[in-house]
Amino acid sequence: MMIRAISLGEKLVLLGRFELEAMMKAVEKYKVTGMPVSPPLIVALVKSELTRKYDLSSLRSLGCGGAPLGRDIAERFKRKFPGVDIVQGYGLTESTGPAAVTSGPEEMVRYGSVGRISENMEAKIVDPSTGEALPPGKNGELWLRGPVIMKGYVENEKATAETLDQEGWLKTGDLCYIDPEGFFYIVDRLKELIKYKAYQVPPVELEQILQSNPDVVDAAVVPFPDEDAGEIPMAFIVRKPGSNLNEAQSH
Repeated sequence: MMIRAISLGEKLVLLGRFELEAMMKAVEKYKVTGMPVSPPLIVALVKSELTRKYDLSSLRSLGCGGAPLGRDIAERFKRKFPGVDIVQGYGLTESTGPAAVTSGPEEMVRYGSVGRISENMEAKIVDPSTGEALPPGKNGELWLRGPVIMKGYVENEKATAETLDQEGWLKTGDLCYIDPEGFFYIVDRLKELIKYKAYQVPPVELEQILQSNPDVVDAAVVPFPDEDAGEIPMAFIVRKPGSNLNEAQSH
């Protein structure tokens, strides 16, 4: 964001500490047109009554990344803010920039997709246990290769060898699939999958179901050890202020 602002001569508004209402005040005061956001912030904007208090009409686009964005939340956001585009993308520190991004109106409405692979990148979906490439529609680990991929971790040969193979492929650790048209969908972090009996459960899918409840502002699902199942999902829920949701209902 800093490099973009300098190169394009844009004004960059920074908050000393992020708070939802402080962000809205800044948007209104400085007529902010675009922001980088994560899915939890989009959820907060959808559900917060504070949005009625501030003029957010200057917003034109949100660059969303960091986690998968559910279709339900994206569509609810667009109903509430029809003039604001959601530009989804994907990248890592190790890829030194975006590896995929939605571009143009037709791609932006593919909610849940992080777009097509960048022109300077190669990508493949592989079986993480065998390294074999998988066909479209199959979940596997996303591997990336290209001129902007890092050379390795400084003074950490072990971590470098675990992350980069001999052919220069970066093992992202993200569970992903690609559709027949070349659009990528991030399912979850590979290491965060909950091993329930013989199943691998992506926490983000459960989080999106919980977040669809109007009384739930945010939710996080983690594995909890279980003698019979190995692991079971356990959810932490943030209730909407004034909500009547009680402990029994949350179960």
